[in-house]
Amino acid sequence: MKNEPIVRRKWGELRKGKTDWAAVDELTDEEIAEAVRNDPDTVPLDVDWSKAVLVVPPKKKAISIRLDADVLDYFRRQGTGYQRRINAVLRSYMEQKSRPRRKKRA
Repeated sequence: MKNEPIVRRKWGELRKGKTDWAAVDELTDEEIAEAVRNDPDTVPLDVDWSKAVLVVPPKKKAISIRLDADVLDYFRRQGTGYQRRINAVLRSYMEQKSRPRRKKRA
């Protein structure tokens, strides 16, 4: 998969392959629904969202922090979201230090 070339296409460019897209475009909604019902690989989508709870993450606080250049570079090399990852590492550390310590057995 990694060695496959990336193919870029422009919007509206003809698709290549074995699919008869003209025939697909002519299908009615009822025909599509019937095909889905008869497909053994179809996964039911009857999810009950009535008990779903909206979770709003806590608001972040903007601060200025001094980090070693190599530490910052490491997180930035991981791509976008590096500040979120730094926060996750700090949270993990905080949670580990906040847990009550178990007594060592002698």
